[in-house]
Amino acid sequence: MTVDTPVAELLFQQEDATPFNTDVATVKPWSQALACLESAHKCWLSTVGPGGRPHAAPVMSVLLDGAPCIASRPSSRKSRNLAHNPRAVITVSSDDLDLVVSGQAHQVSGDAALRRVAAAFATKYGWTFAIRDGRVHDDSLPGAPQYAFYEVSPVRAFGYGPDGLTATRWRFNRT
Repeated sequence: MTVDTPVAELLFQQEDATPFNTDVATVKPWSQALACLESAHKCWLSTVGPGGRPHAAPVMSVLLDGAPCIASRPSSRKSRNLAHNPRAVITVSSDDLDLVVSGQAHQVSGDAALRRVAAAFATKYGWTFAIRDGRVHDDSLPGAPQYAFYEVSPVRAFGYGPDGLTATRWRFNRT
């Protein structure tokens, strides 16, 4: 899935004001958020368990077509949570942006899509996966454990500047 360019706007309006900046010139471009995601060595994935309990875990991510993708063992808490509730939040921080991406996660399927995500992980991290019979394996580990790839399709995102006073909201057009 290719992610559309979102609408960018100030998070805080004049009535929300002080002490937040309401100057539209401080609205950050989505390209800055994409650069933050692309350059991050790790980010945090937050999910919700069946009982409503939140769960956060550090993950490595790659960016494909404007959407972050993560790898996870199918038996992990995060994978089980996503199977029950696809809502997810990815957070990451850089020197010039603190980023929160809220979206819907879905498991990547199909050999071509799986190979594309695997190639992105190999390029960014040197982490190689083997794709066999529609399944993802890490052959470098004993027993070649199975993994799943998840793509988080953004619904809304928030970017906060290093000053703590500037904030941008990006809203994605989901059809």
